[in-house]
Amino acid sequence: MQIFLRQATKNDLPSVLRLYAQPDMDDGKILNAADAERVFDRMGRYPNYRLYVAVTGQQIVGSFALLVMDNLAHQGTPSAIVEDVVVDSSHHGQGIGKFMMQHAIKIAQSEACYKLMLSSNIKRQRAHRFYESLGFERHGYSFRIDISCQPDSEMF
Repeated sequence: MQIFLRQATKNDLPSVLRLYAQPDMDDGKILNAADAERVFDRMGRYPNYRLYVAVTGQQIVGSFALLVMDNLAHQGTPSAIVEDVVVDSSHHGQGIGKFMMQHAIKIAQSEACYKLMLSSNIKRQRAHRFYESLGFERHGYSFRIDISCQPDSEMF
């Protein structure tokens, strides 16, 4: 099987949303087409924030987003964050995820990033083993807070 990786276009969004709807990702809770296009357009206005798709034949079988960001710390050396990594469940174990992560690493290297990071839900043990097999190591802790969209909610 030959895998081709490229930056996503608006025409790819229905296929990417289909991937996100998988049980291991967003369990069918996805953006509608208009909102997805709006977010995709906004992502495109960031200097180094791109969505990539993995294609076999004519089918999109994987996707990830990559942000390369500037830093004032670390003597101005940029860092990279990979997000929303997904592979079509019918194509697991065929090297697509590995190919995508190798591509993300190459981009981060070409941008002289000092690190490439990602986070993974603590429940996704199979994904953790996959990332570790590629040389990623568990480092520190990941923290999050669910932010309410209600304007009058008080957190503190």
